[in-house]
Amino acid sequence: MDSEAQDCRKAGGDAKIAAMKILVIEDDLEAAAYLAKAFREAGIVADHASDGEAGLFMGLENSYDVMVIDRMLPRRDGLSVIAELRRKGVHTPVLILSALGQVDDRVTGLRAGGDDYLPKPYAFSELLARVEVLGRRKGTPEQDMVYRVADLELDRLSHTARRAGRDLMLQPREFRLLEYLMKNAGQVVTRTMLLEHVWDYHFDPQTNVIDVHISRLRGKIEKPGSPPLLKTIRGAGYMIKDGD
Repeated sequence: MDSEAQDCRKAGGDAKIAAMKILVIEDDLEAAAYLAKAFREAGIVADHASDGEAGLFMGLENSYDVMVIDRMLPRRDGLSVIAELRRKGVHTPVLILSALGQVDDRVTGLRAGGDDYLPKPYAFSELLARVEVLGRRKGTPEQDMVYRVADLELDRLSHTARRAGRDLMLQPREFRLLEYLMKNAGQVVTRTMLLEHVWDYHFDPQTNVIDVHISRLRGKIEKPGSPPLLKTIRGAGYMIKDGD
């Protein structure tokens, strides 16, 4: 662990995250001490809570850049902690750690409000990289509520979307599809990702449902004279992006 954390520092990762402060909620005291030491060596301030209730209290009372939360905790389980944090308006990015690593387990964790999910056992270098990414993602609740790509805007709070000031009349599924694409703007979104996050399918039903909804959505957001934003990436999936 020590050498791994030092290797991360040599790679330059610590310069990017030196000011970070995170909360680790982990009931395995040996593992928690292991993480605290490695994070400290990487230049990160890490607070520790050993159960769900203590972790929830610290998460509500203090400001953190990222929270690393074990799923199986005494007094209150990790998913319950995350749900309560979200309910009370805490939008701090959360990385879930868990020995439960099946697809359904990961999907459940993400739907509960987690931002990333890392199964155990894991390499600390990967955990550090994921924490770094989540730390860059942190924003105000207002920023999280509105997605913008060029002149396309989606407001999650008012459940509205518009382009160039023109309201878009989207069906509920179309809104969820656009929301997920804009949340991952600039990144390829695969069919599997769309099926899991927009349709709640854990398998491919072998239908053209995605193609049909993408076509309808494209017809509503793309207009003559405006640069196209919704792109099909052949053999990979789809992407919302400003420019070619």
